[in-house]
Amino acid sequence: MMDLVALTEYLVKSIATEPDMVSVKQFDDEEDSITIQVVVGEKDMGIVIGKGGATANAIRTLVQAAAYVNQLGHVKINIDTF
Repeated sequence: MMDLVALTEYLVKSIATEPDMVSVKQFDDEEDSITIQVVVGEKDMGIVIGKGGATANAIRTLVQAAAYVNQLGHVKINIDTF
């Protein structure tokens, strides 16, 4: 089974300038919903979100696809800074 937190953490740390500042946690909401909280350093916020949210949407798409393939339900990703 795919670990969505590990996947999200790998994707975000790959593009972050300060990968040590990246924190990823999972919260289970209702029965078919997972929320993943991503916290990055202030300098990385723009990089992780990308122009017009393109990078954040790409990360969401990849994680949602992994969740779909593994029948884990809907995934919501919140990106925040310290």
